[in-house]
Amino acid sequence: MPELPDVEGFRKVLESCATDRLIQRVDVRDAGVLHGVSAWRLRDALEGRRFTRPERHGKWLLARTGDGPTLLLHFGMTGRLVCAPPDEAPAPHDRVLFTVGDDRQLRYRDQRKLQGLWLADDDSAVVRLLDRQGPDALSVDRKEFEAALAVRRGRVKTVLTDQSVLAGLGNLLADEILWRARLSPASRASDLTEAERRRLYAHMRRTLRSAVAAGCVPPHNSWLTGHRDDPSPTCPRCGSPLHRSRMAGRSTLWCPRCQ
Repeated sequence: MPELPDVEGFRKVLESCATDRLIQRVDVRDAGVLHGVSAWRLRDALEGRRFTRPERHGKWLLARTGDGPTLLLHFGMTGRLVCAPPDEAPAPHDRVLFTVGDDRQLRYRDQRKLQGLWLADDDSAVVRLLDRQGPDALSVDRKEFEAALAVRRGRVKTVLTDQSVLAGLGNLLADEILWRARLSPASRASDLTEAERRRLYAHMRRTLRSAVAAGCVPPHNSWLTGHRDDPSPTCPRCGSPLHRSRMAGRSTLWCPRCQ
């Protein structure tokens, strides 16, 4: 599932492919990814405009058009953005194509179609669409982060992946950050000490910086993420067998010795 680092990578794709270029054509090949807007309305709103520098909040990507409407994209489990030549045949899961300029096409590609595209006519509509999102995990300051955790009685893994608390962290990142911070995913967020919350914040920042630079949560051998798919995974730090469980419906991996 795309998490914050992946969506930051998609933001860079959109920026390099389409920023300040004329949107000549919008081709909706599958209206099933559109939410609250018809294919006709999307074309009418965007054709003839230009995307300005895109923004990201958590797992959401915002493609503004100056004083015009804003296109909001969410990638669900299998979505991505691709920049391709207009004469290249679309892939089977290319759902919406934006021809920008004469030689580029921005493509929203998504196999499972669990999320998709929204259109906000103005800033107030953007705010309404993102109303349930917490602060962005990459930009939240330490005091706000600590305050959010201190009042949450749920397990810290569940709290970290709750987008209304903190926007952008998914399953892989939460497990990686907790492993680095040496905290059990089953710990109650409100029971963490001040020192533990500070340590968790510091490791979240470091992990996110590395993952954003890689454009994903990298499966390095020195990362917990690099061992998720091992038949008998062991901790890359201490060598102990890793444990698996499910928390709030999510597969969770951790080291019972380190955490």
